Amino acid sequence: MNIKVHQHQFKRRHFLKIAGLSGISFLLDGCGTPVFEDLVGKLSEPLNQKFEKLIFKPQKPVPEFSLSEIQPEALIVNTFRDTPIIDIEKYRLIVDGEVNNPLSLSMAEIQALPQTSMIIRHVCVEGWAAIVQWNGIRLQEIVALAQPKANVRYAYFKSADGYYESWDIASALHPQTLLAYEKNGQPLPVDNGAPLRLASPIKLGYKQSKWVTKISLVSYLSPFKGYWEDLGYEWFAGL
Repeated sequence: MNIKVHQHQFKRRHFLKIAGLSGISFLLDGCGTPVFEDLVGKLSEPLNQKFEKLIFKPQKPVPEFSLSEIQPEALIVNTFRDTPIIDIEKYRLIVDGEVNNPLSLSMAEIQALPQTSMIIRHVCVEGWAAIVQWNGIRLQEIVALAQPKANVRYAYFKSADGYYESWDIASALHPQTLLAYEKNGQPLPVDNGAPLRLASPIKLGYKQSKWVTKISLVSYLSPFKGYWEDLGYEWFAGL
């Protein structure tokens, strides 16, 4: 059931900024190259992660919006590199890492799984936002099929354009974290990440990888945490 968004939806993010605990506050330009990498931001990153994980509610749903509140033109297309060309007939989503049942799924197999729909606010670190309806499969369903080992703590995502990201496993398993293949009731446009992209109301936009081709479930966080994070962006990036 969609729930009217609460007037204090961004209270948590505002508090982080006011408290000086968010690495995002040290960035001057979002969804593109950061203007500089601040030493203070780097030093505060471990504290940011511990604090955000402490107040993160892994299974608490984020209030959603109604159909009438969708903003069809508000989702800005940000490109990392050129839009990749993907042959949908040959496409496979690979799920590997520390799992008992590695997966190689076609889009037909993914779309045969139970579909979930949500209308949420997509928030970019650059300062803009858009209310979007996403349809797809809960990421937790894919993870469950792969049968991760008990020590898994992180999920790494690789994209067809070379983009890479990592999430904490609790955020990946949140019930509103989707692998989406439809936007606003229509097939997902290529520019928005078709055939498959991450969509979630609990992370900033740069965490929501497009053109996802591989998910690795692992017990450790490597030095290469994400494309923008490796240039100075905050890793947890929660809302």
